[in-house]
Amino acid sequence: MTTTTEKPITLTHWIGGQAVAGTSNRTSPVYNPATGQVTKNLPLATREELDAAVQNAKEAAKTWRASSLSMRANIMFKFRELLNERKDELAKILTAEHGKVHTDALGEIARGMENIEFACGVPNLLKGGYSEQVSSGVDVYSIQQPLGVVAGITPFNFPAMVPLWMLGNAIACGNTFILKPSEKDPSASLFIAELFKEAGLPDGVLNVVHGDKVAVDAILEHPDIAAVSFVGSTPIAKYIYEKGTSFGKRVQALGGAKNHMLVLPDADIGAAADAAVSAAYGSAGERCMAISVAVAVGDSGDKLIEAIKERIPKIKVGAGDVAGNEMGPLITCEHRDKVAGYIESAKEQGATVVVDGREHQFDGDGFFLGLSLLDHVKPGMKAYDDEIFGPVLCVARAATYAEGMQMIADNPYGNGTAIFTRDGGAARQFQFDVEVGMVGINVPVPVPVAYYSFGGWKASLFGDTHMYGPDGIKFFTRTKVVTSRWPDPASSKIDLGFPQTR
Repeated sequence: MTTTTEKPITLTHWIGGQAVAGTSNRTSPVYNPATGQVTKNLPLATREELDAAVQNAKEAAKTWRASSLSMRANIMFKFRELLNERKDELAKILTAEHGKVHTDALGEIARGMENIEFACGVPNLLKGGYSEQVSSGVDVYSIQQPLGVVAGITPFNFPAMVPLWMLGNAIACGNTFILKPSEKDPSASLFIAELFKEAGLPDGVLNVVHGDKVAVDAILEHPDIAAVSFVGSTPIAKYIYEKGTSFGKRVQALGGAKNHMLVLPDADIGAAADAAVSAAYGSAGERCMAISVAVAVGDSGDKLIEAIKERIPKIKVGAGDVAGNEMGPLITCEHRDKVAGYIESAKEQGATVVVDGREHQFDGDGFFLGLSLLDHVKPGMKAYDDEIFGPVLCVARAATYAEGMQMIADNPYGNGTAIFTRDGGAARQFQFDVEVGMVGINVPVPVPVAYYSFGGWKASLFGDTHMYGPDGIKFFTRTKVVTSRWPDPASSKIDLGFPQTR
């Protein structure tokens, strides 16, 4: 484990293609979650600093919008190669500020890089349609054009991947971008901005502005920002959507989750247990696609509990920069204590604490919490109803498939879900019936590949489009339809009637 007692460094914004020192007296500490030490101080932007970034982006948009598709694709290719060459360096930044283990950080970068690879195909992705001779001598065609200045507000749990989900498509489509990363782990965004500059991205096309609610509100209210993309908790997503749209912006706001995994009696219990442990405890459970509730149907419950209980002691928990560790700390001390509180509340409300992560002892001041397993968790219990966002797996019991499906249907969230079964008919019926945006069949974390789109239903999404992939292109462009006639002077005449295609 790497420790340091050095004085915290002060980070900068990235505006107009260069590092810009903050002017505000307000700062926020950035911790190493494995040690509990403050390693950096983050400047929190004023409205004036946010406006300076927008004006840079607005000026850059004039020429970036006019750049050729081949030029944009070439920059994306160069950025992708640079990112691949330096992914280990970026992974260490993620581990130092988020706490996730190095291998998990590399996985995050790989999934983000997939979206850059998708954006490299922008010449094909922006092809419109063309209809010849819709009327005598008249052709109609559609074109996709950028919105202008757009913004992304990203969460702490994927400080590299989620920004890449947003800005790859946005920039490739000809927009300029304002990125407001999480205050908890902001350095990945600065690293990405520097790599884009090295790849040849013109100054002002990508700007990084750090901040808290002041910066967020400035983004939502700014008249020159046309669209906002957001990932975070449901209450904040709702706020972002309502406020952003009230100021006339296009908004996609992805919220929280409570992902259920339905385990049928015919499932391979060993495979289901492996999947549940991987999906519930990976990245310390700080994933919006983490499995939070395993719904054991029929007689599968006891067998599933035993299989999971058997696997938990084998998971190595510790600092993310130590080889062999599989799960790191949580993001802050406050969040760790909040997660631990759900274990106690579950016990008080009648659930069985099969494995108590609070009993796992750790040296030092890091924000660690061991893996926890709760059985007989029911709707109405806080551990079932709330998005815990930590290494706590709840197991609920359902007598039948229909009862298990009803539990999923009754949940206000609809982000991801999975079914484990050997029955193809049951799996197909599940995917047909379940009211959730992303579905896994014997796949516990069904995050779509980059050429599909990511997004949930119900309280997990506010807005009309999902994120990245085809929906990402749609979100960051608007359609213009052109009706064209090259006039024949001999046929020209005045006609006040409504145009007809005959």
